[in-house]
This record gives sequence, structure tokens and C-alpha cells, in this order.
Amino acid sequence: MAISSTSTSATPSQAVTKSPLADIPFSLLELAPVRQGASIGDTLRASLQYAKVADDLGFNRFWFAEHHNMPGIASAATSVLIGYIAENTKRIRVGAGGIMLPNHAPLVVAEQFGTLESLYPGRIDLGLGRAPGSDQITSRALNRDMSRAEQFPAEVSELQTLLGDYNGRHPVRAIPGEGTHVPIWLLGSSLFSAQLAAQRGLPYVFAGHFAPRFLYDAIEIYRRDFKPSKVLDKPYVMLGLPLIAAETDAEAEYLSTTSKQRVLALIRGEPLWLKPPVDSMDGLWSEQEKTYVDNFLGLSVTGGPTSIKHRLEMIVKELGVDEFIFTNDLYDQDKRERALQILMEIKGS
Repeated sequence: MAISSTSTSATPSQAVTKSPLADIPFSLLELAPVRQGASIGDTLRASLQYAKVADDLGFNRFWFAEHHNMPGIASAATSVLIGYIAENTKRIRVGAGGIMLPNHAPLVVAEQFGTLESLYPGRIDLGLGRAPGSDQITSRALNRDMSRAEQFPAEVSELQTLLGDYNGRHPVRAIPGEGTHVPIWLLGSSLFSAQLAAQRGLPYVFAGHFAPRFLYDAIEIYRRDFKPSKVLDKPYVMLGLPLIAAETDAEAEYLSTTSKQRVLALIRGEPLWLKPPVDSMDGLWSEQEKTYVDNFLGLSVTGGPTSIKHRLEMIVKELGVDEFIFTNDLYDQDKRERALQILMEIKGS
């Protein structure tokens, strides 16, 4: 018996409204967080397993941060970790979020990422920042000239030249690297990187996962001043957010105490090991410390599926971001991986 095509059609009032999240890529920023008592090797293998889950679920990018001399964070040799993940995943883009350029010679960065792009074509991203990713003593150990940050715009240009087609004039060539056109992103939590990304016509990542203060101003400046370029014809904003996703709001609040303890350790100058969640933070911090931690995690997306979806949809409505990139500092590996599943379930609902 034939069924009329109109018998299953929804009236306009019955039509399901598509979530704005459906068309927005979800990506991950990984610091390779070290659980209290775990080894570095175990941590990096756990990061690989985490990346494989993200790859299978359809996440867009998997980026490593760069931090030095921070017990509790194992993402120091960023380009090495990118190769490790790219070799053992199938389709997800892998990159740096980001390389702190004042710590490195642009030629070395071009050669490293040119090598990665040659091995894993079409899957490598290069995010750049100008912060040290460490304290001043460690910066000196990295042979970092403290004035190098002032050269950041010029060194971004140098990297673009080294990774672009040979122009016949530049005396130094990145081999490998030349002609690979590895996508460059500018990262930041202040207005400087937003302005530079706009001037250069590059995609921009705002580090809302730890410094939300200038979020609105930075995105406004980037969009207002954006100049189309060979790589991008209109602004592209990716927003970094801390994620604590669980089955219920109550469970998420409980799990969030791991991140809160970690930020508390950061402001106290203590090791940043991931600690098990606790029933209450009362007694662990002062009122002043609580205020600092709350501000640090001010953009945290915390809750069960319904709360997470509502929060992300409101951010999209308010800011019109093009992509999200999430940190996900949960103590239990299973909970970390489940958080990724929850995100993708929300995206598809």
C-alpha cells in the first residue's frame, strides 16, 4: 500500500528546530594532564587513547599546548606529541595550541611542522602564541630573549614565508617546510593577538579556558578590523572553553572540583597534578582564592547534557563563534572519554 508523502510531513509548528551546534566543529586542547601518582609515560599513552576516542567520535582537531617546568602537565615537546598522535589516529587534524614562538627559532618551527605536514598531509595545524608558557627562570633556561615577544609579528611573517612557496629571494629556506602551507592560527587572551590576526587575515583562537576577561572586546576587534587574505576571506573565531560534562549537573559539579584544585595549586605555586574530586571545596581555599579560581574558570561549561547544550547554544547566539575547542581536565580517564560522547550526543540532538 502506497503511503502519501504528506502523511508523515510535519506542519511548521511541529518542525524540529535544528540546534546551532549541529554545524559548529568541536575540537580539543590537550595539556596531557598528569594524575597524582601517575607516570609521564602512562599520561601520554592516556592522551593517545583520548585522541583515538575523539577521532572516532568525529572531533575536528586535537591540539597540544606548550608548557615548561610544570609538574602535572606533560605537553612540553609539542611537535613530538603531534607526531605521536597523528601516527596513531586516522582523520582528526592534529596541531599545536600553540607553539610559544618566542621560545623557538621560526626556521626550526617551520622545519618541524613541514616535516609533520609531509608525513601527515592535510592534517597538521600550527597555532602560535607569544607568551613564554613558563616562568622567567624557565624562559632563560630555554635561551629565551625576554624581548623576543616584541618580535612576534615579524616572526609570524617569517614563518609564513618559510612555509609558503619559494619566492626566489629569501636566503634561508625550510627544507622540509617550504610549500607545505601549514595553516597558521594566532592564539591569545588579550587584544594584541586579536589585532594581529585581523591585520594578517588569519584565524583567531581566544583562550577562554583560562583568561576570559577580554573575550568580548577581543572578538569584536578581530571581526571589526579583519582584512581578507590569501588564506581566509572572512573572520574565523575558535573559542577555548573548560569542559566538565557528566550525566547530571550534580555529578559535573562534583567532578569540577578536580579542575578547581588544580587552579588553586597554580595560584599557590604548587605542582599541578590532577587530584581526585572532593565532596566540597570548603576548607580547601580562602574566599580570595575562591574568587580567583571562579574568575579563572569563568567560562567553564559545566553540567549534564541539557545544561551543557543550553550553555553552548547561548554562547553561539551571543558571540557567533565558528568553532569550539575544549579542555577537559577530569581525573578519571573513563569520565574524560564519556564527556566527549556527551558533547557529540548534544551536537547531534
